[in-house]
Amino acid sequence: MKNILVTGGAGYIGSHIVESLIKLKFKVIIVDNLITGYKKLINENAKFYKLNIKNSKKIHKLLKKYNIDTIIHLAAYLNISEAEKKKNKYFINNVEGTNKLLLACKGTSVKNIIFSSSCSIYGNLKGAVDENKKPKPESFYARTKYLSENLIKKYSKKLKYKYIILRYFNVAGSSASNKIGQIEKSHGQLFKNISIQALKKKPIIKIYGNDYDTKDGTCIRDYIHVSDLVNIHIKSIDFLYKVKRSVILNCGYGKGYSVMDIVNIFKKIKKNTRIIYKNRRPGDIAQVYASTKKINKILKYKPKYNNIRKILLSSIKWEKKLNKT
Repeated sequence: MKNILVTGGAGYIGSHIVESLIKLKFKVIIVDNLITGYKKLINENAKFYKLNIKNSKKIHKLLKKYNIDTIIHLAAYLNISEAEKKKNKYFINNVEGTNKLLLACKGTSVKNIIFSSSCSIYGNLKGAVDENKKPKPESFYARTKYLSENLIKKYSKKLKYKYIILRYFNVAGSSASNKIGQIEKSHGQLFKNISIQALKKKPIIKIYGNDYDTKDGTCIRDYIHVSDLVNIHIKSIDFLYKVKRSVILNCGYGKGYSVMDIVNIFKKIKKNTRIIYKNRRPGDIAQVYASTKKINKILKYKPKYNNIRKILLSSIKWEKKLNKT
């Protein structure tokens, strides 16, 4: 049995990954400080430690105690707008936190690290972006992810581990079981905002910026269902065990949807939806979507949930459940 440490395992994406790992009979240790994670998302079949990843000594002890061979590192602050205002907070947590986590691996059995990075490191682009594109992070949040990527690459030779850096595009949806979904509201994510409004008699959708250089003036993003993203992590573990090679991969569907595209899908579900246009948010870029050639080739990855309407409906279904509990 392989032993895996998941940092941020009480968060939206982390809890999905933990659920899948446990179904596959992995022994899972969760480290989460519960600042952006939630107790109700902690899997009862995993070992949980309320701990900050900056605590190198305690992390080192855990790695040794459980003979961890793979770390899935998701723990990070995620709010792009907040990062512009609180740069020090984001640097300490995202960059220094990653540095301390990596240093804790020294003298342990860790052989593999899977890191959740972000498509935002590419900056503002037209057309599909592939992994060879030189990063040009425009937001401070993106910069923290780029710096963390560099740390992972730097330490890999010294600490003798292999890594897969996964550059997430926009993650949405809830698990097929509807047991796990997004709770956090403060990140300003479109699908979450729409899902909250879906439960109201008179939904109001706020669109931040309608003057971008795109087909309808609103931002374009590549949305990926959380269950497909989880599958990518499982395939990444398998790849590292078998192939033992470090790679960087985009995690998206290779198709860009504008904010207005998504809102129009929702307007067919709730016809009385009102739209309010607001100023652009700091740190937002006009458009980015993935080239998926590399991930398809390396992981033999085929998405199962790449239907944008179904992704939205699963988000709304989860929101209804949240409001009942």
